[in-house]
Amino acid sequence: MNTEKLEKARKYEQEYGKLVLDSERPVYHVTGTTGWINDPNGFSEYKNEYHLFYQHYPYANEWGDMHWGHVKSKDFITWERLPVALAPDEGYDKDGCFSGSALELDSGEQLLIYTGVQEKIDDYGEKKRFQTQCIAIGDGRDYKKYDQNPVISQKDLPEGADPLEFRDPKIWFEEGFFYVATANKMKNGSVFLHRSKDLFHWEFCGILASSLGELGNMWECPDFFSLNGKQVLLISPVEMKPNGEDFHPGHGTICCFGEYDKENYSFQRENHHLIDYGIDFYAPQTMETSDGRRIMIGWMQAWSTSTFVPEGAKYFGQMTVPRELTVVNDKLYQNPVRELESYRQDKVAYFDVEISNKELTLDKIEGRVIDLTVELLDIKQFHQFVIQLACDKENKTLIMYDADRNKLCVDRSGSGFPHDIVHTREITIKPVKGKLKLRILLDRYSMEIFLNDGEKAATFTIYTPQTAAGIKFVSDGRAHVNIEKYSLNKN
Repeated sequence: MNTEKLEKARKYEQEYGKLVLDSERPVYHVTGTTGWINDPNGFSEYKNEYHLFYQHYPYANEWGDMHWGHVKSKDFITWERLPVALAPDEGYDKDGCFSGSALELDSGEQLLIYTGVQEKIDDYGEKKRFQTQCIAIGDGRDYKKYDQNPVISQKDLPEGADPLEFRDPKIWFEEGFFYVATANKMKNGSVFLHRSKDLFHWEFCGILASSLGELGNMWECPDFFSLNGKQVLLISPVEMKPNGEDFHPGHGTICCFGEYDKENYSFQRENHHLIDYGIDFYAPQTMETSDGRRIMIGWMQAWSTSTFVPEGAKYFGQMTVPRELTVVNDKLYQNPVRELESYRQDKVAYFDVEISNKELTLDKIEGRVIDLTVELLDIKQFHQFVIQLACDKENKTLIMYDADRNKLCVDRSGSGFPHDIVHTREITIKPVKGKLKLRILLDRYSMEIFLNDGEKAATFTIYTPQTAAGIKFVSDGRAHVNIEKYSLNKN
């Protein structure tokens, strides 16, 4: 049943979404129809199509009462806009439909499970935002909330759990049970595990894993799955303390590998590392495709930089390109989904080009919506190699490789930001057999870098004028490179 609040959001998007021109959006990255978006939600396959929902406030370019926006795709690249799926219109979610996940049911329906937020006055007269887990079931377009929501509430939590910081359910089906992993602030960040036979009655299984103060003080957006024989837990920690270049203060994203004790519902961390080494990446969510691939998508933004909204913007926020995940040598490798390659056009390639001691431009190596691969062939003949992207006389985004320190530095301070926010990142990356490979995806307002065939990834938003489309190369020694560039076009 569509409520007045849901219909209002749908009507608003239908009317004002038409005012956003295609030329004002990225070409192959998801944005909201209007307003603000953050965390990806409900990333799943349903009736042979890929569905993506997202945290959404339709009415302004800032965080507000969370709705669920909705798009779907047949190939992860071209997305069809669908009406707003959820609005905060019930007593248990009147202050927000927070993040969650989705699942196709044997009945042919699609289940959404999400966090409902309700403000209440506690025994001391203070306003508190209680969080519970709720479900809605629908047909891929319209969803009806369960009339006995919430299905997991404070009564279903262990002693010491925090009912105000209890959110982000990730659901899956395994060996006859539905399982849900949720985030809670207990023990400085924990992942709880519940299970159910029928989706409506849930039992607490145990605490899957906890930070204990080591990795932040709250683990948001947990995701739990097996991949290439490894058990993986993805988390987005809050108030993470810095640890060299791998972790930065504030919000981060971490991949943990470990052993899963199914009998005791316990995950023992063995090692962990950063998922994305850029500035603008948070709250990733994964899905498994029918052909067995594990695909991840993330919010291409960070809370620390989310207050910057370009002047005149008609929407704010976007998602990363979906990425295929694999495990290599106990590391999470990620590369753009292979479907992107079908959008490549106008191949331009150069082999064993020498670049030394002056800026070099190459014919037809330019553009703002491109797939660019640069392979450094002999690292020992130079100290620093620089790629200038999205550049003109006033603007440029820099990717600099220091061969002596095996450091890649990205500097976007000349990328259209008028405010003094975080603009640089250093990434340790070593050559493989004397070569370093960079695959760079540029869209109108972003740059995603994949190093050494997915060993590390780094994500950045950029707001350089679209006319700044130049690409330059420079080295302080004799750098030999292979360069391959494609335009990316959905028309």
